[in-house]
Amino acid sequence: MTASTLISVQNLNVHYGRNHALKNININIPDKKITSFIGPSGCGKTTLLKTFNRLHDSSVDVKVSGKVFVGREDIYGSKAEVTHIRKKMGLLSQRPFPLPMSIYDNIAYGPRIHGMRNKKKLNVIVEQQLRDVGLWDEVKDRLHASSVSLSIGQQQRLCLARGLAVEPEIILGDEPTSALDPSSTQKIEELFLKLKEKYTIVLVTHILRQARRVSDYIGFIHNGEIIEFGPTEEVLLNPQKELTKDYVRGFIS
Repeated sequence: MTASTLISVQNLNVHYGRNHALKNININIPDKKITSFIGPSGCGKTTLLKTFNRLHDSSVDVKVSGKVFVGREDIYGSKAEVTHIRKKMGLLSQRPFPLPMSIYDNIAYGPRIHGMRNKKKLNVIVEQQLRDVGLWDEVKDRLHASSVSLSIGQQQRLCLARGLAVEPEIILGDEPTSALDPSSTQKIEELFLKLKEKYTIVLVTHILRQARRVSDYIGFIHNGEIIEFGPTEEVLLNPQKELTKDYVRGFIS
């Protein structure tokens, strides 16, 4: 059974000044699956991820052309509203960046920004999101402690919960376990496998083993181009392109 498409990228090009960072990208990212992008450093993986929630908008030297549809909405169309687009997407960075406030207020921050003022409803949201990322039992007795009192692995799960609190459709992860120890990495990976029942997850990773463990689909990027895209086992175990074969074998780093 073929998964339905949530994100459709059509003829996407991104330039950083004279650097052509992404070249004619055409891919369809399935709904409620985990899609990982792999490739050597500087190939364009993070640049692609940033196009999905328009993080390039604040950079004056970046030019984006082409179309990126989320559902039926072209997020680079003239009528697209950036705040609305970003609300659809939770973003996990390489290192966790909890807000400089309490554990509770980190989760409540997004709903409050969008107008939620009911204390009882906020309590329900905070507890539910912390449960969803497996943090509730660890922090329920210190919700008003500073977020920086948490371990780095807990902070990353807190950041994930904060993103989920505004009810996004998509979770974006830019090497979200690269700063974590193996135990915390395993917890995050297990969370992704659980969360794909509700969300579409798009990851950038440099760890092939991780991509194989968690991904349903993989895209291999090299020098700003999509070389190969397809189901994980096909791309990693039976790649069709020589460049992909070389990367999987470790000949390209």
